Amino acid sequence: MKMTSVEAQNRFGKLLDTAQQEVVEITRHGRSVAFLISPREMADVLELQRRRRQAVAEFAAWRKSARKTRKPAAGALTDDEINRMVHKLR
Repeated sequence: MKMTSVEAQNRFGKLLDTAQQEVVEITRHGRSVAFLISPREMADVLELQRRRRQAVAEFAAWRKSARKTRKPAAGALTDDEINRMVHKLR
């Protein structure tokens, strides 16, 4: 649901009720300025953010480890050469 900031101020109780059922987008001068979501939706968003941070940290650790073990020639490979190698292995 979309609602202007003026509507949100004037109908705050309805806004809160609606946000329990669906995401409410609040606009000002035709531009999105906020979203109001239920606590359940927010928990999902926070969990996804946590998983993303964890995945980024794990990838960074893997990348650091891979740099230590890669052969010097691997750094000279082009994207095309890597793609050919991957397709050949499939």
